[in-house]
Amino acid sequence: MVLPRRRGGHNHHPCPCPRRALLPAAALLLLFLLAAVTLLYVSPPPLSDHPALAYSRRRSPHAPLNSSDGGSLVEPGRREISRVPRGGWTATDGLWGSKLASKFYGCSNSSSKFLDSGVMTHPDRYLMIVTSGGLNQQRTGIIDAVVAARILNATLVVPKLDQTSFWKDASDFAEIFNADWFISFLSKDVRIVKELPKIGNKLRAPHRMRVPRKCTQRCYLNRVLPALIKRHVVRLTKFDYRLANRLDSDLQKLRCRVNYHALRFTDPIQEMGEKIIQRMRERSTYFIALHLRFEPDMLAFSGCYYGGGEKEKRELGVIRKRWKTLHASNPEKERRHGRCPLTPEEVGLMLRALGYRNNVHIYVASGDIYGGAKTLAPLKALFPNLHTKETVTSKDELAPFSKYSSRMAALDFIVCDGSDAFVTNNNGNMAKILAGRRRYFGHKRTIRPNARRLYSLFLSRGNMSWDAFSSKVRMAQKGFMGEPKELRPGRGEFHENPSTCICENTDPKTLTKPNPRSEQGLSNGTQGGKAIAEPTVANHTNEELDGSSAEEDGNSAEKEDDTSEEKEEIVDTEVEDDALVRPDDPELEEVLSD
Repeated sequence: MVLPRRRGGHNHHPCPCPRRALLPAAALLLLFLLAAVTLLYVSPPPLSDHPALAYSRRRSPHAPLNSSDGGSLVEPGRREISRVPRGGWTATDGLWGSKLASKFYGCSNSSSKFLDSGVMTHPDRYLMIVTSGGLNQQRTGIIDAVVAARILNATLVVPKLDQTSFWKDASDFAEIFNADWFISFLSKDVRIVKELPKIGNKLRAPHRMRVPRKCTQRCYLNRVLPALIKRHVVRLTKFDYRLANRLDSDLQKLRCRVNYHALRFTDPIQEMGEKIIQRMRERSTYFIALHLRFEPDMLAFSGCYYGGGEKEKRELGVIRKRWKTLHASNPEKERRHGRCPLTPEEVGLMLRALGYRNNVHIYVASGDIYGGAKTLAPLKALFPNLHTKETVTSKDELAPFSKYSSRMAALDFIVCDGSDAFVTNNNGNMAKILAGRRRYFGHKRTIRPNARRLYSLFLSRGNMSWDAFSSKVRMAQKGFMGEPKELRPGRGEFHENPSTCICENTDPKTLTKPNPRSEQGLSNGTQGGKAIAEPTVANHTNEELDGSSAEEDGNSAEKEDDTSEEKEEIVDTEVEDDALVRPDDPELEEVLSD
């Protein structure tokens, strides 16, 4: 009998085995199915398995999971983060520092052309300034006041801090900063006195005036100097952003000496800040400091939607109506343009995607978080080890500071500066100042979210696996991690990108790991190094061309020159956040200043 052939052309021989021989094959099939199911549980499931992420495909990326209670912010359950792997990168992967940091160092010494203040200062010229805003906005005003006094060859009276704005802090300069150190350190640059002395045996009343924003060196000589010569004492009010971003090299280096060396907090503040850092290090070898701006006023001004349903829209809408200068917002457009602060959950997802493990300790520097513990719950689920200055200190220890917003902000500043990695969800004054400071003192790891790129990833995150999401986040964050030369020279605010004061070490024999606690920035950068080039300095402002009055504010934002081509390795990371930082409404400006 001829047996039928199979299509493959091979002979088919019937199995002479009995039917019970098929049982081991069935067992093998069952074992294979069990192994497949086990693999599904072990490997990270796709992001769409996350209820919140899957829901984002149908609605806004910040739509609430359950708005039956009137739109409360999402309270995550255990399933919501089950897809995020517990592992992560190691310390050698660059999460805690830049491999290129040793090639760059701070250099802020003046040139031989920068004459001593004893030669330059006129004995009958005194400049007084009144700062504005929160602690970090006032810091920029103090820095620029020293430079303005140098331009005018005047004696600077120790600046008066803002005690009447939104922040309601009655502290004076000497209660926050070490005034004696400030005066002595800068003695060769600018003559500084604590009080206005008598001139010709009588106390002169200061002439009050206000200069335009972004006022250049020529602007000060044309507008302020004539009044100073005539009246001898000039008081510049609301002194914030009143000096051009670009100045000549010696004046920029003076800015750095003031910011990074002359401005020290008082001993009680400094000691308390260092004590908090020590306690964070007792908990973990490395720690992250997160500056989280998520206050109701901040969110209301942003005009963005954060997933809180009708309740959120109603509450933030009421706050928003306080400011008549605000127009109707388009939440999706604002987020698409990168103008919305990241939510705590988004910060957590970004950090996990970058490779930080869930056992990392995070110090949270923040004000009054909208939604309280419920808003922080998704971040805490991703990183259980969250701390604040209130949780690592006692009430008695914080008592000397707790009633003063600027002193509490100073403690956060010290801890954020001393952290191994600094992360922010916004691009405000504190974020910018610390980004510049950490560049100057050794390019310590500083992570600012690329909000524009991350927006699209958060929006489509339900359609990709965790590995794909993580890879795309790391790509989006290139140029936003605090690496050397991320920003081209002159780009952004000088306090954020102090390129004039950062030198590159060209001698491989002298490469050393920078010490952020040293006065290394006072080296002149001439031994085996070269300063990073700066663009040409402009000599006029828009206000000078228009001939506007010195009593009026100038434009709140001066556009940077975008015409020059970037080098391929330099990423332009400046976000269009001028409206967030310097709005026209004075009260808004105070709220958003830090």
